[in-house]
Amino acid sequence: MANDILLGKSQLPGSKTPDIFLRARYGNRHGMIAGATGTGKSVSLMVMAEGFSKLGVPVFLADVKGDLAGLSQAAVVGDKLKPRLEKLGITDFVPSANPVIFWDIYGKLGHPVRATVSEMGPNLFSRLLELNDVQSGVLEIIFKAADDHGWLLLDLKDLRAMLSFAAEKDNTKDLSAQYGLISPTSIAAIQRSLLQLENAGGDQFFGEPALDLADFMRQDMSGRGVVNVLAADQLILKPMLYSTFLLWLLSELFEKLPEVGDLDVPKLVFFFDEAHLLFDDCPPALQKRVEQVVRLIRSKGVGVYFCSQNPDDAPDVILGQLGNRVQHALRAFTPRDQKAVNAAAQTFAPNPAVGDVAQVITQLGVGEALVSTLQEGGVPLPVERALVVPPCCRIGTITDAERATIRSRSPVGGKYDTPVDRESAFEILTQRAGNTVATPGAGDAAGKGGAQQSAGSGWGKAISDALLGSGRRQGMIETMAKSAIRSGSSRLGTALVRGVLGSLLKK
Repeated sequence: MANDILLGKSQLPGSKTPDIFLRARYGNRHGMIAGATGTGKSVSLMVMAEGFSKLGVPVFLADVKGDLAGLSQAAVVGDKLKPRLEKLGITDFVPSANPVIFWDIYGKLGHPVRATVSEMGPNLFSRLLELNDVQSGVLEIIFKAADDHGWLLLDLKDLRAMLSFAAEKDNTKDLSAQYGLISPTSIAAIQRSLLQLENAGGDQFFGEPALDLADFMRQDMSGRGVVNVLAADQLILKPMLYSTFLLWLLSELFEKLPEVGDLDVPKLVFFFDEAHLLFDDCPPALQKRVEQVVRLIRSKGVGVYFCSQNPDDAPDVILGQLGNRVQHALRAFTPRDQKAVNAAAQTFAPNPAVGDVAQVITQLGVGEALVSTLQEGGVPLPVERALVVPPCCRIGTITDAERATIRSRSPVGGKYDTPVDRESAFEILTQRAGNTVATPGAGDAAGKGGAQQSAGSGWGKAISDALLGSGRRQGMIETMAKSAIRSGSSRLGTALVRGVLGSLLKK
């Protein structure tokens, strides 16, 4: 069972499966870790993440409470851990740390995670801004106009510049005639929502260098999969930004990874904590597409594991795709709790030795769980009552000094820690509005295209910088070279990065 992950030891007398494993070859069949607060969900998640890492599988997880950062440190066999190891009969326990890279949208507790506005696309952006159908349609036009002009949308100031451009009377008339009606009221509503997003810290997420998914799919020098830990203790306070980011990440993987079918081990495994936030207030059309992504991403070699208090937090269509289940204790204090207990009990393959599953769920102790995983042939294991094994890493938080040490050794720090702000829609439109340099054809939005405009404004900016200085402190030659390269690649680059969910959401 070299490619299997030990999850726990059966607590049923005479069990045919005293050791309960998660089969790595079925790791891409997705799963659910559920249970009330304080019942041991985080430990089960760490056991799985560590197990996949040892098999060479990269892992991504969101650290909502800060305790999953302990994956980066070796365990200490103390007064709590030693008795548990003795109870489980584990004699070969070796404390060890996992290769971890810390990420943080806000750039405080890890390397900054960024995406460009174009990569996010108008559909997910509309959800992030909580726009209605009419406002979403206007945003679609804004993105389309930027594409046609060759004006890159990289950060929020680029999008704001495009909205201001579209709000000008003459431009509103032209855009409405070419793409569809644009109303000043809708533009104003989008601008207000954009301001709220900026105040919530969203402006730190949009920009460059954008996240390269290849950096999520790394192994260390010993062949262990890197565990990517996203600091989400502050991000979780902005549930719309949190859920939209996770949906974007999942969608990027779906679009860019090739079909590989069933592998001996997955290519990547995701753990989504607070899973209900992915689906709360999600428009039906978008939820349907997300369900489609979860169903189909299995063939890309990606496993998705949802962690939540109630197993019914995910839609039924997705619950039906989850082959590996770890159910910790639930408390049936309310009618909804009782319904959740019954729903969880019905998802397990029956085992007469367990008895009344619904009753057992309410009686589980901390660190105990009902477990069912896919076995040979994809057949679910009859539910077992198990005592979850401890991970070899630390269970709990880490110090600031320990985090700083891990960050200093990161192989991607030099790539993401320094932001880049190249010429895009904001610079082009600001220069155009100020009429800084008169460039032939610069005002022609439809005829000559955005590439010529971008080139003209770029050369004009180079001359201006050489004479007057530049806030970015670039030399004239460097600026000219970048502008010339950009003029030939802006259209192609925009076409390649667009569409995160575009191809899925396109009717």
